[in-house]
Amino acid sequence: MPWTINPNAAPPGPYPRRPAAVIDLDAHRSARTEISSWPDYRPTPLRSAHHLASRLGLASVHVKDESGRFGLGSFKALGGAYGVLRVMMGGDTAAAPTGFTWRPGASGGDGHGPRRTPSAAPTVTCASDGNHGRSVAWGARMFGLNAVIYLPTHVTEVRAAAIRSFGARVVRVDGEYDDAVTQAARDARDNGWTVISDTSYPGYMEIPRLVMVGYTVMVEEALEALRASSATHQGPSPTHVFIQGGVGGLAAAVIGHLWERLGPERPVAVIVEPEEADGLYRSGCAGAPRVARGDLHTIMAGLSCREISPLAWEVVGAGAHAFMTVRDGGIRALMRAAAGGALGEPFEGGESGVAGLLGLIEAAGDADLCRAIGLGRESRVLVFNTEGATDPELYARIVGSGGGGADVPSA
Repeated sequence: MPWTINPNAAPPGPYPRRPAAVIDLDAHRSARTEISSWPDYRPTPLRSAHHLASRLGLASVHVKDESGRFGLGSFKALGGAYGVLRVMMGGDTAAAPTGFTWRPGASGGDGHGPRRTPSAAPTVTCASDGNHGRSVAWGARMFGLNAVIYLPTHVTEVRAAAIRSFGARVVRVDGEYDDAVTQAARDARDNGWTVISDTSYPGYMEIPRLVMVGYTVMVEEALEALRASSATHQGPSPTHVFIQGGVGGLAAAVIGHLWERLGPERPVAVIVEPEEADGLYRSGCAGAPRVARGDLHTIMAGLSCREISPLAWEVVGAGAHAFMTVRDGGIRALMRAAAGGALGEPFEGGESGVAGLLGLIEAAGDADLCRAIGLGRESRVLVFNTEGATDPELYARIVGSGGGGADVPSA
């Protein structure tokens, strides 16, 4: 289990200006106000993984369970759709398409949404490993737009069909996620479409920032739930947070929001990635953005990214305390344990969804890493189940029709 401590991690103190230019409370409040007005909005559950905490010798482990978010099955429902809305509202005026007017008040099905004629409907587009594309397609349908979603080779047909179910056109790209990003940007330029990406690149920063801001809604919900349960769970705020890697957008949102909210008391942040998609780990080792060297073949499909987001690195590079990688081998058993209640409260954890938990389990079994990050009996750990059964066929093959049955994984 490779891991490294970030030598560039900022010392305890207030939230610095540079990451605050990416993730900040004013932007979060705007996102929370808007997203909480959408149909079927409700905070997702915070699950207690008390059996796992006991096994690992920790004070508590809590899992923010995004498997039911807006019926889309992942936290990405918060980001892509919010990015679509903000662009349509003129939140990024340089990218906003023509043929769209916005009536202030609310979005989604309550009579206060976008006003357009079918012939004038703009098109939004993105590359995706599945979940972000589903969010963009859902947002496009909710706001009356067209969507074209680019999927790399490894994305399953089940995930592609879920995107099509929202009326989007799916384009397959013969290559990796980053090839799909390039193709989406090229076709958007040629056709006058608007790219709603969760990763940034030179000349394209504002929309990915808005997408990341959408994710902070989930983080604030977790803090609120922890405060509500503090009487019985050893304190209101986490001491450690284990976060999935990918392009870094989730990690930036979690780290940035917790940093601004908690200041010097912010938790130790550990980034967890697949061994074959280790761009953030390599960036942490180098102290600057680097690409993954693996083949990207991992069951954790949502984390199968070669290049990290430069904008996310502005937060993660200073805010993460450690980086680590995990192998695919422990994912299946952990999914079964989550479903069967062996960790504590049962939940539906997808392949990428339980990656942060796997990182915690493996970290707890490494005495040197525990010492380096201060993980021990007084630790209150927060992790995010970032997705549920977004590919139901694959989930059923792994977990089984009965759901669960595995014991608590050992450190």
